[in-house]
Amino acid sequence: MPSYVPSKTAATTVPDMHAGYSRFLLLVAGLGGLLYGVDVGIIGGALPYLEATSGLNAGQLSIIVAAVLLGSVFSTLFAGILADWMGRRPLMILSGVAFVLSIPVIALSHGYGPLFLGRLLQGISGGFIGMVVPLYLAECLSASNRGRGTGVFQWMLTLGIVAAALIGIYYSYRVEAVARASSAAALFAFKDQAWRHIFWVSLPPGVLFVLGSIFVTESPRWLFRQGRHEAAKAALLRSRSEEQANIEMQEMQAVAATNTPTFEGKKAGGSLLQRKYVVPFVLACVILFCNTATGINSIIGYNTGILLQSGLSDLSAHWGYVIFTMVNFIMTMIGMSLVDKLGRKVLFIVGTGGIILSLTSVGLLFMKSEKVSIDRSSAVQAMVRSDQTLSFKFTPDQAQQLLSTEVPSNQAVDSHRASLVVVYSCGDFTSATNFVRSDDVAAPLTISRSDCLPQNKFDAFLKNPFASLDAARSAPLKIDHALIGSVPEKSHGWLVALCLYLFMACYAVGPGVCVWLALTELMPTRIRSNGMSIALVINQLVSTILAGIFLPFVSKYGYSTMFFVFAGFTVIYILTTAIFLPETKGKTLEEIEEHFKTRGEKAAPLPSL
Repeated sequence: MPSYVPSKTAATTVPDMHAGYSRFLLLVAGLGGLLYGVDVGIIGGALPYLEATSGLNAGQLSIIVAAVLLGSVFSTLFAGILADWMGRRPLMILSGVAFVLSIPVIALSHGYGPLFLGRLLQGISGGFIGMVVPLYLAECLSASNRGRGTGVFQWMLTLGIVAAALIGIYYSYRVEAVARASSAAALFAFKDQAWRHIFWVSLPPGVLFVLGSIFVTESPRWLFRQGRHEAAKAALLRSRSEEQANIEMQEMQAVAATNTPTFEGKKAGGSLLQRKYVVPFVLACVILFCNTATGINSIIGYNTGILLQSGLSDLSAHWGYVIFTMVNFIMTMIGMSLVDKLGRKVLFIVGTGGIILSLTSVGLLFMKSEKVSIDRSSAVQAMVRSDQTLSFKFTPDQAQQLLSTEVPSNQAVDSHRASLVVVYSCGDFTSATNFVRSDDVAAPLTISRSDCLPQNKFDAFLKNPFASLDAARSAPLKIDHALIGSVPEKSHGWLVALCLYLFMACYAVGPGVCVWLALTELMPTRIRSNGMSIALVINQLVSTILAGIFLPFVSKYGYSTMFFVFAGFTVIYILTTAIFLPETKGKTLEEIEEHFKTRGEKAAPLPSL
């Protein structure tokens, strides 16, 4: 077939067509990032009102926050298989539909079960999006634009978090106005509607993502693997010149040739356990593990609560969260502009170094304030009723009464700015309340045996595999600790906020932009979709565990310990990227695969010890 020689008219219009389609592709992929960001960030603004009106305890609220991550674990596990079976584009459509359906389920829910189900469905959508959209972009964009293009996904993800925060601050102002002008019952009713409206507002982007996904073309590399070479060439031509498309078609054919059966019936590509497959796969898994172990999702999801406990008021904490998300958004744009100039490895090292510094600083600030606490477990135990329940409002008068019981303490705690957390147990199963403040009495503190007891043996195994559920069912409610501490001053709260802004800035400019590139670029073509699924499952499992234990953990051990744990994992992160991660800037996916193949050949055989 003779090659196509464009006319003068075509020569001027084709680049415009290419640019127009590329912008549309990035817009649709960006909407996917927006939905992923909404998945992560929407609970931050809704959580204070959900906590005040739902009657859920700390463990249940942690599960509601973690349900999105749990759903993403399940969907990510099968995302690679589905992406290979049905294609990248249909899976994008399916993920958008799942998100759209999740919103009414959440917003209309009453009780723990429906709320959990809706958040789980939202997480399933997020898991599909988090895997298929970066995969789709990596396979559709040219090497020169892949870094910036994949950065658009992360940039729009941060925009989703900003949008969720702005919605939260809007309702925070409205709640404050209702609190000044209405009764307690009216305030309670408004808060109940506030968190529902916050979820409803996130519906339109999901609808737009579904509509946009219908009009983009399928991934050229997926089409090529299906034997649809003409369709793959046509897909490439929508965003590239014919010369560029021909070069990439030749590279795909060369890679495919190494995986075709030889005359002996064996594949030239060899076993999947070869170093050229195992090394990049393990490296991507470690990077994805450490990326979430920095605590990024937990810090975003619980940001308002962290700032409240650090000394800020409700309105200031919501504004602090808005600034936090804006820092994320702005620094992601900076990271996008640098990723194809400075490279992935430099940004990884700079970002993780700053994360370690900021997390350690937050931990030290909380350690200073958490030292001033008084245990009044005996006094709270005496308040437990005969039906093994406890309910009271932690007002300044109640705080003063608890502080004046038992042996007087020489540690001064102002009853008007006091915080309380109660750790309680039934048998060998332990639970904890959220932190409550004496200057915020929106809802009473309630404790019961049912909050502590597992629902079934499987739940019991997850909470404590060595405990007896039968013995716990007959055990009394025991107050292990009732820690009363001083709420720090507002200046302390803004110091914590500044350190969190540094954390967010360093994460956004480094790991935030580069982690999706590492995931898509490191995986060889032969294992890319399934390898990405496995790496993302590890990522989501870590995120789910951290979100699920966050509130109970900080109730027992304090915020300082939690932040030190995050910092410890980030040390592993910086060592991994500094020592093992190759620079992939400006290389095609096939060139990156060849790099690991060459390293594997040079490294074998390994020297004996």
